Amino acid sequence: MYTRQHTIKQPVSLTGQGLHTGQPSRITFHPAPADHGFVFCRADVEGRPLVHADVDLVVETARGTTLAENGVRVYTVEHVLSALAGLQIDNVLIELEGPEPPIMDGSAQPFVELLLSSGMEEQDAAREIYVIDEPIYYREPDRKVELAVFPADTFQATVMVDFDAHTLRAQQAFLSALEDYPGEIADSRTFCFLHEVEAMHAAGLIQGGNLDSAVVVVDRDLSPAELDRLRTTFGRPDLEVKTGLLNADGFRHANEPARHKLLDIVGDLALIGTPIKGSVLASRPGHKANVELAKKIKSRIKQSRIAARFQKGGRQQGLVFDINAIHNILPHRYPFLLVDKIVDFSESKIVGIKNVTINEPFFQGHFPGNPIMPGVLQLEAMAQVGGVLLLNSIENPQSIWVYIVGIDNARFKKPVIPGDVLVMELELTALRRGICKMSGRVLVDGQVVCTADLVASVVPKT
Repeated sequence: MYTRQHTIKQPVSLTGQGLHTGQPSRITFHPAPADHGFVFCRADVEGRPLVHADVDLVVETARGTTLAENGVRVYTVEHVLSALAGLQIDNVLIELEGPEPPIMDGSAQPFVELLLSSGMEEQDAAREIYVIDEPIYYREPDRKVELAVFPADTFQATVMVDFDAHTLRAQQAFLSALEDYPGEIADSRTFCFLHEVEAMHAAGLIQGGNLDSAVVVVDRDLSPAELDRLRTTFGRPDLEVKTGLLNADGFRHANEPARHKLLDIVGDLALIGTPIKGSVLASRPGHKANVELAKKIKSRIKQSRIAARFQKGGRQQGLVFDINAIHNILPHRYPFLLVDKIVDFSESKIVGIKNVTINEPFFQGHFPGNPIMPGVLQLEAMAQVGGVLLLNSIENPQSIWVYIVGIDNARFKKPVIPGDVLVMELELTALRRGICKMSGRVLVDGQVVCTADLVASVVPKT
């Protein structure tokens, strides 16, 4: 994988028709500066609004990935992004005259060839590559969908598909490195079953689709009347069904459907905004699942960046923030710093640890003959863990005060005594207008000892 960022040398364009809208479309790739990323520009709309290729801007994943920003949408972005990511290009302005890129032949090959004709230019900026250090999973058990990414020395992907159709058997595809993408993956076309084509036509979709832009798999026996109707629909008087396909030229690869699913994964994961080193394993993937996995990876990257700001020496197994990092995050000090470490941290959940010892100052006066940790201090410890969770939304924690303004549904189920280890789990339930709501619980040896819903006010320091 490249270690420096790349863009293209000169603008290049092509024209065609949008798959779903059927509208004429012109796409122009422009060179862009370092750290620009992939950004679409709707040149056909007044003001030329921009739409960033960001997984958080995905608004639709049915039959393609759709982005929305600044009041406009860009449809079916996955093939364009796949070509860019597959060539390890980092920074491009993608100008569109129309609501979606042209579908071309239904693969990424036309875009790959166009980008290669422009030439690539190395930029004076390091390429940030996120190294997957532990598995990340996404599952939809009811649909038998499972995606995961595991640690690896480069980007790899394996796709397994099983369509439960006699005309399209189970198959798989493998990409061992991005350097193989142009020759192994890029030319694999989008595909669909005949019943899906008919349903999408009825729903007003794929207005620009034809047998030059997709492979159509025939999943039932056709009567002569049905075949005549399809000949009229596709404008092909000589249309015949051969080897289970409407396309006369057949598949480009025996496993072309699986390869195209892999092509889509490369494009959808480009929405993370950061290349990754990891091995993707996908069973029955689709755009929705791809996007959800991309969101999980992006969230992990965000947490790693936050942790790197405070945790010296990098993230360790089973530890996000040690006591030194917590000192840099929270304003509390002895005897009111009640968090020893943070062991798990995501966008909406956090887990902190507090080791309770007989040396705690509150035990001197709180039932000296029967030392019990005050419940209010358990709540305070929970709130401090929750304060760390606000790192996700507040750039500089040293610039704010966080005050508890409400405690609801507090319950104390078991006494906490010296020697206990408090495991404090907090989930962010709302954050708006300076008010933060969290639901939390405290466990000792796997048993719940305290639960509460906390409300805090976030106040800037003056």
